[in-house]
Amino acid sequence: MIIRIVRMTFQADQVEAFLDNFEVHKKSIRNFPGCQHLELWRDENQKNIFTTYSKWESEEHLNQYRDSELFKSVWKFTKALFEEKPMAFSSKILEEVKN
Repeated sequence: MIIRIVRMTFQADQVEAFLDNFEVHKKSIRNFPGCQHLELWRDENQKNIFTTYSKWESEEHLNQYRDSELFKSVWKFTKALFEEKPMAFSSKILEEVKN
């Protein structure tokens, strides 16, 4: 499994445009083959900073999404709203600590 985290800082006056676009596309992203989980987080103190947290069956599935028309369309719209360059990284779970 691959965990994908993308932190995005938006222009303050573009936050609603981002949220509206996310609302339109979130189910298509979540239901893309290989996507097992999708969350949108908002920074507690800086309301124009958002993070997506997603889980993918494999890096291949993530790359298929990143090569898709869905991603290209959503990303083209989203990147025009940024105030700063986004930060993205992929990780694998090394260890999960339970009770």
